[in-house]
Amino acid sequence: MPKKKPNRKSKQNNSLAVAVILILITFAVTTCSRKIAGRKEKEPPRKTAAKSHRKKQRNKYLLQENFEKGSKTNYNAETVSLSSGNWIFKDAVTGGLDEDHKAGKQALRIRDNGMATMDFDIAVSGTVTVTLQYALYGKDKQGTWELWASVNQGQRFTKVGDAVSVSSNRLQPITFTASTQKTIRFRIKKTDKDSRLNFDGFRVSTGGKEAPVVKPEKGAGAVPGDDNNLLLGNPSNATTALVVPNNYLMDKGFYILSYNRDNGTPNWVSWHITADDLGSMARGNDFRPDADVPEDWFQVTQFSYNGSGFDRGHNCPSGDRTASREANEATFLMTNMIPQAPNHNQHLWSNLESYTRSLVKAGNEVYVIMGSYGTGGTGSKGMSKKIGGNRVNVPARIWKVIVVLPEGNNDLKRISRQTRIIAVNTPNDNQVNTKWSAYLTSIADIEKATGYRLLSNVPAAVREELVRKIDTGE
Repeated sequence: MPKKKPNRKSKQNNSLAVAVILILITFAVTTCSRKIAGRKEKEPPRKTAAKSHRKKQRNKYLLQENFEKGSKTNYNAETVSLSSGNWIFKDAVTGGLDEDHKAGKQALRIRDNGMATMDFDIAVSGTVTVTLQYALYGKDKQGTWELWASVNQGQRFTKVGDAVSVSSNRLQPITFTASTQKTIRFRIKKTDKDSRLNFDGFRVSTGGKEAPVVKPEKGAGAVPGDDNNLLLGNPSNATTALVVPNNYLMDKGFYILSYNRDNGTPNWVSWHITADDLGSMARGNDFRPDADVPEDWFQVTQFSYNGSGFDRGHNCPSGDRTASREANEATFLMTNMIPQAPNHNQHLWSNLESYTRSLVKAGNEVYVIMGSYGTGGTGSKGMSKKIGGNRVNVPARIWKVIVVLPEGNNDLKRISRQTRIIAVNTPNDNQVNTKWSAYLTSIADIEKATGYRLLSNVPAAVREELVRKIDTGE
């Protein structure tokens, strides 16, 4: 039987079907490959973007503190380890009770005149913005608090913005701005004794516009410069330039001084006292180095005087700054100290300081300038020229000038030829007379010994007479 010839049309159809199938398979494989390849190409950017976003969120704040980590349930003063670092709590706890108003499980709670202070610094230069939330604890009725900042590693704190009055039992947001050139740390300070307050969501970020500082005036007739610690003039033309290390101007807020790097002591210290400076704050006694001394200079510490036979003698006394803890603690910086013979410090000088404060309590305000010069004093262990490993000069003479004015305003213009001037110049000797009146002198004699020009801002004609006056000591 003859072999049947294949149908050409059928053969073409089969070939076409195979071709279509191959095309479909090729298209499917190509499409899947592109999808897979496309997914692999797109996924890494998405992950990178997510990472970048998380990093951006982390870097948004210089500091975040929610008071969730750490636990302190008693009101004793102690250091607490929180997520942002160590904080010093005084009359403060981490509150997790139902009565505590909080964003999470805990909030900061402060009672009485308590405070919470960062025991570390944020390294930043420029303006920073601080945001936090606050509320009355439980059903307490009313309270007040303040935010304070330190730009010199906690040596001195100053108030940021205005005091805050609290009348709500719900968390309220608030914003502050502050500026610094190197570092900053903060303190939340309660200022009334009748309430308890909660704080949460403490944040610090870069930027913001700092509000202008408006200094409150004493009253009608007050003029710029009244009460300034350097109102009467800069005796040695001290400057903040590091190229003049032995006449380096330092403003400690509660007094101003000219520091001598090579002596490790101030040349002079200038301050002002009114009744507002005298309160009930106990003596701090926390002698410590001054963080504002330039880093490459020798740093005098609280131990530099040990075993020397000399007291750590204040220039601006602790007793002249008892209105607040900050003011009193500022007087214990070592830049405010000189090696002073114990009997001189504890008797002669203490008597003069007490007398000065009695003038203020009697209705006066006073401007004080104290200094020392020369080398070689006699302490409880005999004469010494240097102490602290030969890095701290022992002065030979200690002097002070006190300008007494009735409490009032426009101080420079009120200084007249009749203004009382008390000037003393004493030996730094342990056998010194305990009566300061035994060492009364004139400003002119102190200027001759030191080369300074005192009361330089006082009108020339008035100054010329005042520098020659010698007080009667009464």
